Amino acid sequence: MSQSEEITQQDPESVQTDSADVVTDHNHKLYIETVGCQMNMLDSELVVADLRKRGYELTQNVKEAETVLFNTCSVREHAEHKIYSSLGRLRYGARKNPKKVIGVMGCMAQKDQKLIFQKAPQVDFVVGTGQLAQVAELIDKARVNHSQNRRSRELAVGLGRKDGKREEITNSFQSYDPLRDPEMRPSPYQAFVRIMIGCDKFCSYCVVPSTRGPEQSRGPREILSEVKVLADQGVKEVTLLGQTVNSYKHTQDGKLYRLSDLLYLIHDVEGIDRIKFVTSYPKDMTNDLLEAIRDLPKATRYLHVPLQHGCDDVLKYMKRGYTVEDYRDMMHRINEILPGCSVSSDFIVGHPGETEESHQKSLESIREFRFKNSFIFKYSERPGTKAAERFEDDIPEEIKKRRNNEMLDLQNEISEADNAEFIGRQVEVLVEGPSKSALKASDNSADSLAEQLMGRSKCDRIVVFDGNPRLAGSLADVEVIDVTPTTLIGNIITREYQHQSGASLPILQ
Repeated sequence: MSQSEEITQQDPESVQTDSADVVTDHNHKLYIETVGCQMNMLDSELVVADLRKRGYELTQNVKEAETVLFNTCSVREHAEHKIYSSLGRLRYGARKNPKKVIGVMGCMAQKDQKLIFQKAPQVDFVVGTGQLAQVAELIDKARVNHSQNRRSRELAVGLGRKDGKREEITNSFQSYDPLRDPEMRPSPYQAFVRIMIGCDKFCSYCVVPSTRGPEQSRGPREILSEVKVLADQGVKEVTLLGQTVNSYKHTQDGKLYRLSDLLYLIHDVEGIDRIKFVTSYPKDMTNDLLEAIRDLPKATRYLHVPLQHGCDDVLKYMKRGYTVEDYRDMMHRINEILPGCSVSSDFIVGHPGETEESHQKSLESIREFRFKNSFIFKYSERPGTKAAERFEDDIPEEIKKRRNNEMLDLQNEISEADNAEFIGRQVEVLVEGPSKSALKASDNSADSLAEQLMGRSKCDRIVVFDGNPRLAGSLADVEVIDVTPTTLIGNIITREYQHQSGASLPILQ
């Protein structure tokens, strides 16, 4: 059971209604704002799918929405400030339109709980990551209360990691995967599939084990069924999600399934062209998984495996559970089993205890491992974490900013140099659609039907090129003619042309 609480502000003249009171006329406009990771994007898609089935209509205009949802993140302080600022801007609108229903869900909801009501009294309900199935019901209840001049504040959250036995805590965080909504996806041809929830790594700086609960893996049969549904909806690429996705383990029909087994299980789903997964944990990068990627044509040769720091002392402070040498061994096995595989990383700069020498070690690790790209963050103290309890946030902001910029500049330099190796080569691209960038692939005049398109190579590099928009959702071969630190720029080569002309460019996926 989850923690659930009702805090009611009631007009003395109002009449109490029972739990059978629901709103059945659901011609309501819904606005949702999502911050944070891919898991949050998926959660929003699933909640919206449920609400649209009940008659809700999505709108991009928060002012015209009768229901406003915020799907929140607590990994960094900035993400929380953004949500509280958005809630602050709604305060006047809520007074002007008292029937507007406002809900906060996700990681910040699980972490802050009643504090959200204190900071934003216009909020009707707060829903944790394991209670998303209750959102529709809570909207109904809030709307009934509004119609009778009552205001109730509903709190539905999972148990804290110290609030019971593991089984009780685990049961209070339920995976929510009922429906899919193509409109909420990055593109119609790409979709996320949750294969596990929660985390048991307990890194000292991270709130995820508290906000997402204990690690739980979904059943392989359930995941396979979902992938088939997505394929029927036109999805070409699925990305399997987990906080530490390569920790996946689930026993079904007496057999233990690991991530490698899951890749084999879903590989032959008709219509799916590519399979990716994020985010991986270094110590769980086993050879059987690398060999599965090697042997399965649809598996992309791309791994996101955060190092977080290049100094063993700081990694120990972070409680990451491995050393730089452990990571080096992993990279050796990746390069040996999967030559040409792209690896990206995360880094934190300015963690308590980070000296200038340890920062230089992080820079050296980027030079050594030559990541495709790195997501670099300044340390942000998060209440409730071991780092906040044990360490003073003693690195001045200006030093964090300098170290962040130094690391970013180095990574961009390496990314551009490595991208340059693709010039003159051919890559297979899953076309996602029109490019968001104004960058033109070439100065050659394009056909009137052509426009700049973008997609990703099999090693997850962004590729832009001119082509017919009808190519979206298909695989195309592109010759790379130029690069930036983040992008390959090319010309499309039709497979019919290659066959007729005998053209043979070296292929680098």
